[in-house]
Amino acid sequence: MFGNHNLDVSQKGSFSEKVKTGTEPEDPDLLKLLDRPRSLNIERQRSCEQGELSVGISPCRGDIFDYVFSPGRRSGFNTPRVDNGFEAHPVVAEAWEALRRSLVYFRGQPVGTIAALDNSEENLNYDQVFVRDFVPSALAFLMNGEPEIVKNFILKTLRLQSWEKKIDRFQLGEGVMPASFKVLHDPVRNHETLIADFGESAIGRVAPVDSGFWWIILLRAYTKSTGDTSLAERPECQKGMRLILSLCLSEGFDTFPTLLCADGCCMIDRRMGVYGYPIEIQALFFMALRCAMILLKQDMEGKEFVERIVKRLHALSYHMRSYFWIDLKQLNDIYRYKTEEYSHTAVNKFNVIPDSFPDWVFDFMPTRGGYFVGNVSPARMDFRWFCLGNCIAILSSLATPEQSTAIMDLIESRWEELVGEMPLKVCYPAIFNHEWKITTGCDPKNTRWSYHNGGTWPVLLWLLTAACIKTGRPQIARRAIELAETRLLKDNWPEYYDGKSGRYIGKQARKFQTWSVAGYLVAKMMLEDPSHLGMVSIEEDKQLKPLMKRSNSWAL
Repeated sequence: MFGNHNLDVSQKGSFSEKVKTGTEPEDPDLLKLLDRPRSLNIERQRSCEQGELSVGISPCRGDIFDYVFSPGRRSGFNTPRVDNGFEAHPVVAEAWEALRRSLVYFRGQPVGTIAALDNSEENLNYDQVFVRDFVPSALAFLMNGEPEIVKNFILKTLRLQSWEKKIDRFQLGEGVMPASFKVLHDPVRNHETLIADFGESAIGRVAPVDSGFWWIILLRAYTKSTGDTSLAERPECQKGMRLILSLCLSEGFDTFPTLLCADGCCMIDRRMGVYGYPIEIQALFFMALRCAMILLKQDMEGKEFVERIVKRLHALSYHMRSYFWIDLKQLNDIYRYKTEEYSHTAVNKFNVIPDSFPDWVFDFMPTRGGYFVGNVSPARMDFRWFCLGNCIAILSSLATPEQSTAIMDLIESRWEELVGEMPLKVCYPAIFNHEWKITTGCDPKNTRWSYHNGGTWPVLLWLLTAACIKTGRPQIARRAIELAETRLLKDNWPEYYDGKSGRYIGKQARKFQTWSVAGYLVAKMMLEDPSHLGMVSIEEDKQLKPLMKRSNSWAL
């Protein structure tokens, strides 16, 4: 997922920060943890979060104070908490040991986890801390009552955001978050150097659009888990959020509320035909906007952004639910579309040619079920299923309750295709032959049923589990976790699996991939204690129903 690029420390334009070592780490026991929460009521009543988008009314800040806390006191920095027989499965202890080995320290404090500990291959950039990859690690530490690691990461990446970001004489936006960073140790000179990558070293030189969104989501997860509102309310954190939002809320030529993106700007960080308006970015954008609504202070600057967020969320939710959603009825309607329609009365608004439909989609679509397609843009619908985008749509409540249920129905109905022998397909189906050549640029890593092209990624297990719990279908997650436990440890925690059913360890997959380890732990802990769901889930806001007046051009 990370791309095969080396980070040249001596490269002109690298970003570095030099500090002396020797600072002792903070005593984690100084951080007082709160009591075990009550069990999550899946049939919970409408919370304050649900009404946070009321236009003209100050959004409710109740989310920050109405916490679902992580359970109890931890048993020690180097061991996971013993709780309700959680450690009964031998894979859990091995996973914690692997996760702790991946910790990265800066000035004596843990600031993240490296991507992989596989020493059998060239490191490339797998020895760095990625913003995207650290999220499941962060959630695992939060669930285990170790928030200081997450706090350090949030503050360190925030500091990196403020650095000058220039690539080939071109200045990046001020709010861009780094894709990754690494710590270089010089024992001779007794100092450490921090190196950040904002896309200047990435394959294709694409900046990570999703890093800023994940940062906001993680800040809210930390606040939700710990009850510590002081971190989010720091001036630098407030400014960091506003800078990220400034980049994606700017007005321009685009006529859609979705975010226009290049290929390679998200988890699928190589050319895979997801340019334009990929579902992953739109769902993360929506989730980040909702988290920012909760975290932004109601001062002069914050209030202005809240108003902009409200307007964008209304338009974005309407657009996504109307045009990205597909089920059997919608598929049949689009199949019968007329083309070359003009004016406000057009039904086929994007001029999608029915003859462009891939044959597989008709067999893939179950009688009950549906999903958000991969992309919608002029004359083009990408009907591929993308797991991360659909799961985030459920967790952020971009998907309505009915759509969330339909997504889970689809997963159950198409279990062999989307789960197979190892959870979970990053996308389905794979592209091959001439289409593969054109779409990927003959990418030798994204071959059929490998890597991003229909490969299986164990990290997605935590997202599936969270979505299952939110929709009241924990049995689906339990089945997937039991399947993963039969192989993950034995296979040394691969980054991804190959094959139509995920039978083979990926040809170029790194082993001891940290987010494969963390994804399993988060899924396991969340299923054990569903109250953890509150960190990564936001309830539906009834205000997001299409209440705003629209021009006739938006009429269905």
